[in-house]
Amino acid sequence: MFHTPRSLRLACLILATACLPLAAACAPVPPDGPAAAATATCRDLTPDRPRGATRHLHDERRLMGTAFQIRVITSDVFRGGAAIGAAFDEVARQEALFSEYQASSEISAINRAAGQSPVEVDPEVFGLLQRASWVSAVTQGSFDITFASCGGLWSVRNERIPDDESIAACLEHVGYRNIRLDGRRSSVFLPTAGMRIGLGGIAKGYGVDRAADVLVERGITSFVVDGGGDMRVEGTDVEGPWTVHIAHPRHPGQIFETIRLSHGSIVTSGDYLRYFERDGVRYHHIIDPTTGRPARRSVSVTVIAPTATEADGLATGLFVLGPDRGMAALASLPGVEALYFAPDLTVHATRGFPRGTQTGRTNEGPDSE
Repeated sequence: MFHTPRSLRLACLILATACLPLAAACAPVPPDGPAAAATATCRDLTPDRPRGATRHLHDERRLMGTAFQIRVITSDVFRGGAAIGAAFDEVARQEALFSEYQASSEISAINRAAGQSPVEVDPEVFGLLQRASWVSAVTQGSFDITFASCGGLWSVRNERIPDDESIAACLEHVGYRNIRLDGRRSSVFLPTAGMRIGLGGIAKGYGVDRAADVLVERGITSFVVDGGGDMRVEGTDVEGPWTVHIAHPRHPGQIFETIRLSHGSIVTSGDYLRYFERDGVRYHHIIDPTTGRPARRSVSVTVIAPTATEADGLATGLFVLGPDRGMAALASLPGVEALYFAPDLTVHATRGFPRGTQTGRTNEGPDSE
């Protein structure tokens, strides 16, 4: 049977906010015309607060293949609405830049030139490829953007399991160390035909960070940017620090722990977000690039890091490593904390992971859909 939650974001991390029964539109609103139908309207979730008081604004758009949500706390509704719109525009720019599914992107150009010639790329693209290489190194190759070479070998949606021969052939093109990055020319070369890269495991986090940068540039100091579960948190909600629920990976709708954050990023990777079962075996979407098969050393890992770029890539790599090797890797990553659920559901956490309230309760609020 195929399983997928109605909201992948809420399956791993749930942002707790004061949700009121009434909400008013905030400005600016989307323009009329064809684009308006695809654009969510910014909403003021605190319309009953007096003029000049801080407001909680919220908007959501479909970007990078997922639901991007932005929450802003501001006393200036017009400035807050404009900042949210500009942040979404930046995420859309990032999607065009990094998506291997858009033929016009520089990532697609790199893949087309595999085995033929280097491709000069925008410094921003080159910088993110360097960051991805760093994540690969610190996770001992457990995060590897060259696994895109395996393309659609596995499919959770179609419940497709590849044969051993196909996996072996695919792995011949996998290996982040084979990517040739030339900093002098800002060029990238994939040395063999059939080799591909994909930034899906880190570009979303980078998009979250860039959206956060835009908000800060526009004077917003309290906000949450949530890109399908990759969260960047700054400041406070109208009633205090942002509250984040960490869901239990084996009890849908049950909150394992509630923590409070006012700065940084938090991302969860888990085997319960997208998977199917066959003959009693769970096949999920996080593949170990060293074996070409679903990773088996973790059930979930929640990572807190200074940036969403780091948290996004590290969550995948640390999930593949598992708690034993992952905790050892974390010892060399200052400012990064993690909480694991091991296959036997024992919990392992770094010393600095913020321990909040372990409730074990079921989330019955509006975010539990």
